[in-house]
Amino acid sequence: MGFSFNRKRFKDLSEQEVLALAISSEEDDARIYRGYAETLRAEYPDSAAVFDGMAAEEDIHRQRLIDLHLQRFGSVIPLIRREHVSGYYARRPVWLIENLGLERIRTEAAAMERDAERFYLAAAARTKDAATRKLLGDLAAAEAGHQNTATDLSAQHLDPDSAAAEDDQERRQFLLTWVQPGLAGLMDGSVSTLAPIFATAFATQDTWTTFLVGLAASVGAGISMGFTEAASDDGSLSGRGSPWKRGFASGIMTTLGGLGHALPYLIPDFWTATSVAFVVVFVELWAIAWIQNKYMDTPFFRAALQVVLGGALVFATGVLIGSG
Repeated sequence: MGFSFNRKRFKDLSEQEVLALAISSEEDDARIYRGYAETLRAEYPDSAAVFDGMAAEEDIHRQRLIDLHLQRFGSVIPLIRREHVSGYYARRPVWLIENLGLERIRTEAAAMERDAERFYLAAAARTKDAATRKLLGDLAAAEAGHQNTATDLSAQHLDPDSAAAEDDQERRQFLLTWVQPGLAGLMDGSVSTLAPIFATAFATQDTWTTFLVGLAASVGAGISMGFTEAASDDGSLSGRGSPWKRGFASGIMTTLGGLGHALPYLIPDFWTATSVAFVVVFVELWAIAWIQNKYMDTPFFRAALQVVLGGALVFATGVLIGSG
């Protein structure tokens, strides 16, 4: 993940740009809801009708925002979208969600409304125009009302526990703040340090030198990933939580991922240390695949193929370069 130098920060947007961003966001959300409705219509017509209604409400929100823009700034609406604003909440492509069933779609819809409500509250707090502030506040309240509708979508078709909504929110926040950045760090630390560590090992066959290279690579990568994660998104709009928590999770897991196969080189005997490092690498890569499957809903064999194959290629590169 890189720094967002090519994006504007939300706090730097003018009031006209905030309105333009809200207009494009409402348009995108309406299209997403209509996509969900079409996906569900054959099997769950009642839920599809709910999403049709939510899409129609988003259209009304967009029209109210356009009317306000015409009144305040004229007919030319600046082109500004989610991807143009640093830290702004993103939407998952419909095709990543639509095949995962009604409950997952319901959960995604509830998350969309929470994101939108948070945006309107933040935008309302920044505007000095009374009419604009009132409209943004009304839209925040409307999005909060949508959350209740989205939360109840599966009641007619499923039998979730009464605490499902609270559990889902808690799990989502845990995933966004800790698991997602931590997993990214673990993958980066485990895979990216394979080449320098094993290249050094086979080039020198000196365990202490290999350990020092591994330690430097792991700690350096951890610092880089930690600061990058913290600086890329302050969490105020995306809802991903404290940037320092995410940076800490990413940095620590990156360092641990690299140290896992660097520490065996504290063993003085080269081949013993290398054999232990092989085992550690094997365990690390399969652990990453398991975490992806458990927490990120990635099919296990696909996760294993991606992680293990990628790790094996990087590992082989290090060995070949070091042995050359």
